[in-house]
Order: sequence, then C-alpha cells, then structure tokens
Amino acid sequence: MKTTIPRYIKVHPDDNVAIIVNDGGLPAGTLLYEGLVLAEEIPEGHKVALKPIANGEAIVRYGEVIGYANKEIPQGGWISQFVVDMPQAPALDDIPIATRIPEPLPAMTDYTFMGYRNPDGSAGTKNLLGITTSVHCVAGVVDYMVDMIKRELLPRYPNVDGVVGLNHLYGCGVAINAPASVVPIRTIHNLALNPNFGGEVMVIGLGCEKLQPEKLLQGTGREQPISLEDASIISLQSEEHVGFQSMVTDILQTAEKHLQKLNQRRREPCPVADLVVGMQCGGSDAFSGVTANPSVGYATDLLVRCGATVMFSEVTEVRDAVHLLGPRCIDQQVGDRLKEEMRWYDDYLSLGQTDRRENPSPGNKKGGLANVVEKALGSIAKSGSSAIVEVLSPGERPTRKGLIFAATPASDFVCGTQQLSSGITMQVFTTGRGTPYGLEVVPVIKVATRNSLARRWFDLMDINAGTVATGEHTIEEKGWEIFNTILDVASGRKSTFSDQWGLHNALAVFNPAPVT
Repeated sequence: MKTTIPRYIKVHPDDNVAIIVNDGGLPAGTLLYEGLVLAEEIPEGHKVALKPIANGEAIVRYGEVIGYANKEIPQGGWISQFVVDMPQAPALDDIPIATRIPEPLPAMTDYTFMGYRNPDGSAGTKNLLGITTSVHCVAGVVDYMVDMIKRELLPRYPNVDGVVGLNHLYGCGVAINAPASVVPIRTIHNLALNPNFGGEVMVIGLGCEKLQPEKLLQGTGREQPISLEDASIISLQSEEHVGFQSMVTDILQTAEKHLQKLNQRRREPCPVADLVVGMQCGGSDAFSGVTANPSVGYATDLLVRCGATVMFSEVTEVRDAVHLLGPRCIDQQVGDRLKEEMRWYDDYLSLGQTDRRENPSPGNKKGGLANVVEKALGSIAKSGSSAIVEVLSPGERPTRKGLIFAATPASDFVCGTQQLSSGITMQVFTTGRGTPYGLEVVPVIKVATRNSLARRWFDLMDINAGTVATGEHTIEEKGWEIFNTILDVASGRKSTFSDQWGLHNALAVFNPAPVT
C-alpha cells in the first residue's frame, strides 16, 4: 500500500504556521516532523500551528502578522479563519516611501514576439475590430450585429481575428457630471484605444444618452482625445434610419470599412518592450502566495528586464501589504500616488458602510485564506521585485514602461476591464479555486496554484504552478515557463484555453459615481 508523504510549506523563518500541501489534507495524528503531530484533521492549503499559540498572540505567515489568535491553539492545531482576529490596516501616513528602491536587474534585449504594429507605435497581440458603445441601450443591437459581422463579413477578411462589442452598463441614468464620473468615462474612452484594435474606432450610440459619443471620444480632458476624423459614429435614433434593417445596413457598411484596414495588418517582430501585461489573481487560495504568484512575479521581473510594461492591481488585495510596496516606489511622488489611491479606496468603502473585511470570498477561505491580510501578502508576490515606477488611477493609461500599480477594485471582472482600459495586450491570471474567466480583447493565460486543480481542470488551466509546492519545479523554472508562454501566446503561436473554448466574461466598467 502506497504511503502518502506528509508535506507542508513554511514560507519565512519567523513564521509560526505552515500550510498543508497534500491533496485532500492530512488526518489527525499525522507526524509532520519529529515533535510535531497534527492535533486534528487539517484540509489541504490550511494552516497548522508549528508551536503553541496563546490567546492574543500574533499569527505570522510570510514573516508578517496576519492576525491574532482569539483562543489558545495547540501545537499541531488547525488555524482556521474562525480563530484569527484581523489586525488593523497599515496607517498610510506611516508608510515609508522609496527607502528600499530595488536596483535594476540586468537588461534582456534579445527577446521578441510577433505582434501587430500600430500607427501610434504600440503593438497588439490580436487583430480585432472593437465596437465601442456610448450607452447600454444599444447592447442588444451590438450583440446582434457582432454575430452578423462574424458570419457575413469576417470570412472575407482572414487576417482579422474577430469582432468585439464593448458593451457596458454606463451612459445614461447616471450623474454624468459628478466628480467620480471621470472613472467610467475615462475607462470607456480608453477601452476604444486598446492596441489590439489597431487604432480603428467605431462607436454605436442611441442618440438621447447622457454620454454622447462626441463626449466619449473627447474624454474627461485628462486623456488624449480621439478625433472625429479617426472615428466612425452611428446613432440609432438618426433620422436616416427607417426601420431596423436600415440600422443593420449602416453598421455593416461602416464595419466593413474598418475591417478592410485591419485586414492589411500582419504580424511582425516586435521587442518585448512593446508588451503591456496585466497580472491578476482570482479564486485564490493559500497556495497562491507560494506557487503561482511568486512564479508570476519572477516572470514580471523578466518582462521588466526586457523593457515591457507590467501592471498589478486590486486595491483591497494590496492595502494590507502596502507597507512592503511603499519602500519599492521609485521616488516620493510615486509613493504619494500609491498612498493617495489607497486612501481614496478606504473612503470609497467607508461611504458604502463597509471595509476591507468584505474580501476574501467564501471560496478563498475554503482554500485556506483566513483574511484579506493573508490574501494581500500573497497577492503582491505577482509584482516581483522591481521598483514601482508609476501609479495609475482606474482606467488611466501608463506614461512609463516598467512595473506599474494600476488601482482597480479586486473584483475579477472589474479589474480585468480596468486593466484593458489601461492598455494591457495580455493578461496572466492565477487561481487556486478555479475559474473559467477570460477576456475576449486580450489573451488570458491561467495559472493553477495546485496540482489537484490542474489535474481536474486540465483543459482550462494553461500552466500548473502546483509543482512548485511538491518540489518538482522551482519558482525560477516556473517563472521562465510563464515568460515563454507569454511570448508564444502574444505571437499567435499558442492559444489559451479561454480563447480556444471562447470563454469570455462581459465587461464590467467601474462606476463609483451616483446612478440617478
């Protein structure tokens, strides 16, 4: 009879807990090592006390306090979410800024990918026609037309990868002039400029909406406006449209003009410096911070060394680890912007009479994450070890290359949409619980945190980082695998499972402004 070798992971020498690695967990009485016997059954990914922990004593993981015991926990005891009281969030005024700026890692200049070069100098990883909408009222028509364009027009334009309707819930019935409305307007404006659309802008509006297409193209005054000469605008309420078929004909004719231009694009060698990659996690578990996220962080450093732009996000999953990020900011100005975005979100949650305790989800907790502090410490591993060179408000586009914090909500769908508006052309998404999440505008490479998920979802997870936990691969080896997969997918040599199956989530534009 085969005997399962008990496995556990202790991240930092100062930790008084470790997580159980074995599939399905380990039963009470299991000998982890000499002197440590499990006092009770502990599920996979959950924490075991490496020594007795007194009531009120700090629980330490990643070398950081993730909470305080609210009862006495024996050595070998299970540290579930119910025995951990959450600590206070780091005080923003006390965060050290630019005190430990990482030295630049050696440059990597010989790596390229096959991308689509755009007139503005950017490079795409897909060649898509994006149809922007100014209001949700037109979503049904846009969906109808996207399907028709795919059937009737795309076969004539083989170099175009697809057509994407950029539907959203904004545009009318909203406080269009409220200060916070800059976020959704900026987001929708910048979505139209994603490099995977090749500079071709097509807008469908209703006609009576608050967010008029001209206002959408102009932006909030902080973005580069889109000229009316460079965009096509179709208003369904136009007097020219008599009946639905009139609208259909107008949209088809307009789409064909853009498809003709997009069909002339060809992949060509581009430096990796032209990539804009978003890093995100969703359905996280206790393995996220020790397998997938550190591996992604290593790939992040490789991309930065190539001169690429890499974004990490999710404010509530950074807030409790911001004291580790402030020292990595390249200068005081960037550090102040980091604190500004954290403070803005603190106030946003407060207005909703809630706080960061609403994160994590039940699935995160079932996967071994006790609270958002533990989740945040694992989440920031995606950022690697490079200096943070810029901080973006939701939906802003970067002005610098390198590692960037793009402030977004932690919601998978909202974060993905906001990163798209900030110009990502590729996303890497880690998950421990599993999710079929995908984005149609950019390829999404999904990385499993544990072997059991990778085995069960063998045709949904693109990369398995669970082998880091079992010692089959190092973080460096898995990081290189992720990096090389990014180049293959960006070049069209490999397709992600989400694209292969057509699993794409709807856009979810962040709107903190009032709805009227």
